[in-house]
Amino acid sequence: MKIFKPFSSLVALILTGCVGNMNPTGGNSSPDYPYFITTEPMIVKKIRVPKGTTLTYDEHFFVSGKQDHKMSEQRLTTIKLPEGQTINWGGVPVYEIYKFFNSEMRGYSVYADFSKLSADKKTKFSELWQSCSNDLGITIKNEDDWSFNKENIADVNDCSVLYQRYFKDNQEQ
Repeated sequence: MKIFKPFSSLVALILTGCVGNMNPTGGNSSPDYPYFITTEPMIVKKIRVPKGTTLTYDEHFFVSGKQDHKMSEQRLTTIKLPEGQTINWGGVPVYEIYKFFNSEMRGYSVYADFSKLSADKKTKFSELWQSCSNDLGITIKNEDDWSFNKENIADVNDCSVLYQRYFKDNQEQ
């Protein structure tokens, strides 16, 4: 019986190490993704963004944290406008755009600030969007264009967790 004790301790140590190391960043911290804060208005993914916009990118070998220059748009994951600012996306004021986490899906989620949409600017589109959530999931044809280009939009993938396009035959969905 004593022969197996070191072996069982070794197995327990290995299993604890495997489970304990599931999060490579350690604990509850998140990776220090590379990001750039725009120093002037510029075009990003065919969208004009104001000075102070934070552009966040995929993890990159030996590159993390704040960068002193804009990186490749191919690696872009998030456009976050400065606090309190929005851009017009399809007639709706939006403050943030996130690329879908699932790399097999081509698209992004757009986050609206409906408090900045005046009553005279409301449309059927903005009302439908607002009725389900502040975020809208969009699938696209060309990943280089995140603008409200109807020719590039393949589908509205979701409007919050309430309306998902997994059930395209369901009229309500």
